[in-house]
Parts: sequence; C-alpha cells; structure tokens
Amino acid sequence: MIYPFTYIDPTAKIANSVKIDPFTVIGNDVEIGEGSWIGSNVSICEGTKIGKNVKIFQGSVIGGLPQDLKYKGEKTHTIIGDNTTIREFVTINKGTTTNQQTLIGQNCFIMAYTHIGHDCIIGNNCVLSNNCQMAGHVKLEDWVWIAGVTAIHQFITIGQHAYIAGGSLVTKDVPPYIKAVRNPLTYGGVNSVGLKRRGFSAEKVNHILDIYRVIFNRKLNTTQALQVIEEEFKVTDERDEIIQFIRESGRGIVRKYNDKRSDDVNFDEEFNR
Repeated sequence: MIYPFTYIDPTAKIANSVKIDPFTVIGNDVEIGEGSWIGSNVSICEGTKIGKNVKIFQGSVIGGLPQDLKYKGEKTHTIIGDNTTIREFVTINKGTTTNQQTLIGQNCFIMAYTHIGHDCIIGNNCVLSNNCQMAGHVKLEDWVWIAGVTAIHQFITIGQHAYIAGGSLVTKDVPPYIKAVRNPLTYGGVNSVGLKRRGFSAEKVNHILDIYRVIFNRKLNTTQALQVIEEEFKVTDERDEIIQFIRESGRGIVRKYNDKRSDDVNFDEEFNR
C-alpha cells in the first residue's frame, strides 16, 4: 500500500506487500523487501537496500551522502537487514569507497535520533538506544547493546555481547562480553546479565570472568596477560574470541577502573539475581 503524496523513483524495486506512508521520498536504485513499512516524511536515498519486515519510523534519512570530505560522489550503498526497526529521525549515511557500504544487520533496534556514520558495520541483534552518535568506520559485533546519549569515535570496534553505559564517550575498542562504564570509559566487569538472558551458563560466564581477571587484575601488560591465558585456560570459543579481538585491536582496549574495590565484586551473585 503506497499512499498519495509519496515520490518513488521509477528505478526503485518495491515488494508488493510494502506499505509507504505519505510525504516519503524513495530514491533511485533502492530496494525494499516484503512486509516492510516506511513511515511518513522518510527519505530513502540512492543505493539503499532494505530487507524484509523492516520498520522505518517518521523523519528518518537512510542512505544519505557521507559526511566525509574525501567522498566524491562514488556509487556506494546502505544495506539494512531483515526485521530491523529504525525509530524516529535516525540518520544513516551510505558508504564511501573504503568499504563501499554501510551495513546494518538483522533484528537490530535503532532508537530515535541515532546517527550512524559512513562505512559502519552493525552486527545482528544490536540495540542502539536514543541519541547514540556513531562516527564513520565503527564496527559493532553481534548482540551489542549501547545505552543512550553515547558517542563513539571513528574506527572503534565493540565486541560481541558487550554493553556500553549511557552517556559514554567511546575512544578505545571494547572487548567482547564486558560492560564498559564510567567516565573516562573503563572495564566494569562481565556483562553477566546480558549473557544470562542469551542462554550462557553460569560456568561459561565464570570462565569469561576468569579470563578478564587475568587481563585487568593481575597487573600484567597485554602481551603477558594473553600468554598466561593461552597457557592456563582450556581452549573455548570465548577464550579464542577474546584473545583474537585484543590482538587485532587497532586503537587499544579500554582499561581497568583504578579502584581496588572493583577486584572484590562478586559477579556470581550478579549472575544469579
């Protein structure tokens, strides 16, 4: 169902079951999959590919030109995965020649007034709360949760199942499975509540916690800590994911909060709440 007062470029490919509300503009080379809904006053710009059952609320601008002085009008794309919800006044910029695309995964929830810059890669099942501001070339792995009014520096990577506290300024990479809190942003323990909700056992959460105790509590440098982890911990997907993430970090990882009391937190109690 396409209402009057909506402009759709003749080159756009719109599935039959798509609903588009009034005063929305669909640009050329746009694709919108089955079951999607586009609210009023939305701009879907050139080269945007939208999957199935996507909801885009009023006033959003999807696939706008990159805010990058190096961009010279090259043909690039914005790709939105199936079952993703984009709330009011979100802006998502298309890619540049660096990655050729900005990519949003499946089952994501992007809340109002969030900005996602050019060449960002957002994994599946991510939640970005109101007013997240994300510079270009940021990567979020799967199941990342970012609380509101958070600003993320360009070229940052946030690992899977990580949680970022509201009002944060993210200038370092955030390893998987942890909470990043305080100002300046620091390690705040394992994201045990989020992991429990996603089916991680207490044994697996404690395994992850023990790994991070080596990294943040033993007063070792990064190289020494990773060596200890490889020597002392059994091989698991979680162990190898943490090691690989830290070794490949381009900006370095968040540090530990300088407070001895944080060593004594009982994360088992938190997990079992």
